[in-house]
Amino acid sequence: MCRHLAYVGPAEPLGGLLVAPRHGLYRQSWAPRHQRHGTVNADGFGVGWYADGDPVPARYRRAGPIWADQSFADLARVVRAGALLAAVRDATLSGADAEAAAAPFAAGAWLFSHNGAVTGWPESLAPVAATLPSGQLLSLEARNDSALLWALVLARLRAGDDEGRALAETVLEVAAAAPASRLNLLLTSGDTITATTWGDTLWYLSRPRGGTVVASEPYDDDPHWQEVPDRTLLTASRTDTQLTPLKDPGESTAALGTGPTDAFVTPPKEPRP
Repeated sequence: MCRHLAYVGPAEPLGGLLVAPRHGLYRQSWAPRHQRHGTVNADGFGVGWYADGDPVPARYRRAGPIWADQSFADLARVVRAGALLAAVRDATLSGADAEAAAAPFAAGAWLFSHNGAVTGWPESLAPVAATLPSGQLLSLEARNDSALLWALVLARLRAGDDEGRALAETVLEVAAAAPASRLNLLLTSGDTITATTWGDTLWYLSRPRGGTVVASEPYDDDPHWQEVPDRTLLTASRTDTQLTPLKDPGESTAALGTGPTDAFVTPPKEPRP
């Protein structure tokens, strides 16, 4: 159910990360190797990237398959970036939101993607959605589970949580409301990458020439790719990666391990600012 990738490191063409690799995100749109749910990611795609000196990322998104967009092929060949987030989409439910439903979602300096599905959507998350101010619900970019997850994460970021806590607590809250959901979340600010594994695959690569890639699956056969265990929070910079276990809310309200936060607790059911 979707594939995504984020990168921070030395600037290079978008195509060098997304198109040129033998098993890159471009190919994963029709031939993923590690996807557990679905087989073809042809319901939209998007890429967001950061230009030198501009903290606000640019985005290019479309409703159709990435392989059918010749404009993207040209763009990926010439545009260079030192940070990006890209995704190809296999929609959980068909809808009329077109490219608005395709990741990455964006606000300020942040880019966000969701690989997975919320079980029982939308009824299962009605109580969780009610914790958001009505104005935020009415301004959701799309009517899908990923857009609501982004709204929940963004509310926490704007309330002052760091990226790791915002993702972890959102995952725990949603998993408690909708058990068996798949909640692989991916977030970047252009300097760091934060991600969760919750029901699907995630890998990371520290590249010898500098930079870090975090992706649903490896884009080549480099033996240095490392698989991230399920129920884990990942935080990465250009030079370092940390993994922190997340604990199922059915077992405890706190997360285990050490890392970017001391503990993750199920957040209170109160309206957020």
